[in-house]
Amino acid sequence: MGTFAGALAARKIEVDNGKVQAHARGEVENEGGTLIIRRIHVHLKLAAPESARETVERVHGMYAEKCPIYRSLIPAIQITTSYELIAGMKATG
Repeated sequence: MGTFAGALAARKIEVDNGKVQAHARGEVENEGGTLIIRRIHVHLKLAAPESARETVERVHGMYAEKCPIYRSLIPAIQITTSYELIAGMKATG
């Protein structure tokens, strides 16, 4: 989430005060009695105006390649992301 938020902030999209939230879901498989994480899906929610959608779409399409966690895990675990732009989402924090 930090790399995504940082890329948005660099493009003048406000990300402070809980305006960006991430929810991750992992899928585990049993391999010879050992649980192995095989897939992770991260859903990002962003409180921003509709006018920011094009920029958010571009950032979403490229930020993972600059994310150290993504780059570290992707050789072993399938990682997917999605985002949701929510104009009325209440910020937390």
